[in-house]
Amino acid sequence: MYKLAVIAALVASASAFAPASQFTRSTAIGQHIGAGGMADTRDPDAKDDEDPRKSISAAPSFEEYLKQREAEGN
Repeated sequence: MYKLAVIAALVASASAFAPASQFTRSTAIGQHIGAGGMADTRDPDAKDDEDPRKSISAAPSFEEYLKQREAEGN
């Protein structure tokens, strides 16, 4: 009985050092996977749609953002 427990413990501990499976299922369909392994979800281009709720305006440049922030007094 003791030998069986020791063998089971050795097999279980050896699986901790086994190489990880290379199969990964991506849930990011049609998205670019970046260098950090995360999906790039932000499209920097403006999008005009017939439905105004789906339209995305262009983001301000960093310089414009700093000017706006300075004007607000923050």
